Amino acid sequence: MAPLNGPVAEQIAKHISEVTNAPFQIETQQSVSGGCINQAAKVSDRKRTFFIKTNHATQLAMFEAERDGLQEMYDSRSIRVPQPLCCGVTHSLSYIVMEWLELGGGCSGGAWRRMGEQLAAMHKATSTQGYGWHRDNTIGSTPQQNQWCEDWVEFWRDRRLGPQFSLAHAKGGYFPRRDELMNAIPRLIGAHTPMASLLHGDLWSGNAAITVEGEPVILDPATYYGDPESDLAMTELFGRFPHEFYQAYDSVLPIATAYRQRKVLYNLYHILNHYNLFGGSYESQANSMIAQILS
Repeated sequence: MAPLNGPVAEQIAKHISEVTNAPFQIETQQSVSGGCINQAAKVSDRKRTFFIKTNHATQLAMFEAERDGLQEMYDSRSIRVPQPLCCGVTHSLSYIVMEWLELGGGCSGGAWRRMGEQLAAMHKATSTQGYGWHRDNTIGSTPQQNQWCEDWVEFWRDRRLGPQFSLAHAKGGYFPRRDELMNAIPRLIGAHTPMASLLHGDLWSGNAAITVEGEPVILDPATYYGDPESDLAMTELFGRFPHEFYQAYDSVLPIATAYRQRKVLYNLYHILNHYNLFGGSYESQANSMIAQILS
């Protein structure tokens, strides 16, 4: 990323100073990974260090939603997430500032067991308003609809799969069994009425890490309240988490046998989103998943 300098650096440093109630100036900075759609930097005044992600000024709402999601997970006191500090717009950039966590701890079985236990503890934080969240957010850069819904079947059909299919069709995607699938969702989910759990929402292996102290961390959320199985399902989508994670999770929140069937339906959402973001072979993968679900 281009260095944060001049008025941009000064404005962000001023904002950090205000929210932490302590003077801060950016004296050193290092470009680091910030995901597929953002630029990011590690910044320091040689005493305190923070993580900053930036994007176009038009993306402020995305960062505001990320801040709110991180704060909601942070407040659950269950699993470590980077504590958000502030976000805003300066010149042509939007930004979010959060706690810097030194990642790169060894992937020991003990750390993954703690991650399983702690994620299950977070999933015990529930909403009394139903499924959804107080605001829409994004999954990657795709808008994610979170309007509250009392019925899980309706939520998954109309807030998750429906919008992704609409975007995919607009991009020229061909899903010949789409209507058959959408009509089958009440049967596929059946009498399953999950608790409305606090979810990460985008929990693949790239958004889970271990600190150098061995503490589990989850990052870059697409937060909402929904079926905890949908978080579990994504942990199996792009490189399954270690076995110890699932054992530990199950010891806190038992994993239903029927999860094995539902997880494909839940992961279809993310594959459709990957088609909408990247195109390519994700169309055929989505169609294969639809065939599997309907078989």
